[in-house]
Amino acid sequence: MLDSEAVGLPAETRELRREVREFLAAERAAGTVLGRPDSWLTGWDPEFSRRLAARGWVGMALPREYGGHGRGNLERYVVIEELLAAGAPVSAHWVADRQAGPSILRHGTDAQRRRYLPAIAAGECFFSIGMSEREAGSDLAAVRTRAERTDSGWRLNGTKMWTGGAHVNHYAIVLARTAESTDRHAGLSQFVVDLRAPGVRVEPIRLLSGEHTFNYLHLAGVELAEDALLGRPGDGWRQVTGELALERSGPERFLSTLPLLTALVAELRRGACGSEQHARVGRLTARLAAIRQLSLGVAAALEAGRAADVQAALVKDLGTRFEGELVNEAREILPVPARSDATRGSYPELLATAVLHSPGYTLRGGTNEILRGIITRGLEAAR
Repeated sequence: MLDSEAVGLPAETRELRREVREFLAAERAAGTVLGRPDSWLTGWDPEFSRRLAARGWVGMALPREYGGHGRGNLERYVVIEELLAAGAPVSAHWVADRQAGPSILRHGTDAQRRRYLPAIAAGECFFSIGMSEREAGSDLAAVRTRAERTDSGWRLNGTKMWTGGAHVNHYAIVLARTAESTDRHAGLSQFVVDLRAPGVRVEPIRLLSGEHTFNYLHLAGVELAEDALLGRPGDGWRQVTGELALERSGPERFLSTLPLLTALVAELRRGACGSEQHARVGRLTARLAAIRQLSLGVAAALEAGRAADVQAALVKDLGTRFEGELVNEAREILPVPARSDATRGSYPELLATAVLHSPGYTLRGGTNEILRGIITRGLEAAR
């Protein structure tokens, strides 16, 4: 019913995967890759991002004329899969590489492409997303942030929340209402906002661990030039729908906790491991393989230029529930106390990190309740 074909990675990606593993081994030896859960969200290391970019592994799918490498979504998939599996610190460039760059390429003017894309591919320009709001949550059509026309461009007012990295990134792509309409999906537009502009204020939202990743993004009379508009006025809903397919379908939706699973297996190998523990780890691994195949199907659909928002929602729902359940399973398979004060990188410390991060797995990128509505409507339309 849904377009989700079985996908095999091209043979040439094997050499690429080997190169990435070799690079990561050197970084691990240098102490810069520490095998952290949720490294794509909390692993902020701009220098690591720039070293990746120097290898051509940021902006991989962007065209060469805009500073990218023209290598396609499946090759990029291999690279980010290896980075996540290693728990590498990739959050600095993550949003810019995953969706800001592709969105600017697709909807931006040529001047916007030449301004932002080479800097993204060089690991020098980092982006946040300004979609969610307190009263709207994952219901993006209910956003209240407004952009009004001025003589020189636009004036932006509103407050976004769950804006990851707004305190350290350079720009945010902000969704705002620019016209009233009885159709909630009409009258929305997107803007590229300089996070250091007058009127922009960032307020931390801390994780249970105390880490500062998310923020409120307050926009009080932010003056935007005409060229801050991304795409055409009123096309915001169509544009964010396309972006969300990129945001929801990638390996970060099911590999955030892979370092914990890896540590669990290592611990079991060191001690006595019973058949029940073997079986439970096997079931986790089988689920992981199935979700990966769905995710690869979305990557292939996007590579072929096909819409995949419903399939992406399915990957996000299945993947993020798996991430949380993996944490609970790990606690039962190897019942040791989770300890934040344990040796960094040890199983008890990784378990504590994953437990404290787990409430966010099903929230970020759209709550699973919203996603199930999208999936249901997609299935009904496909009947």
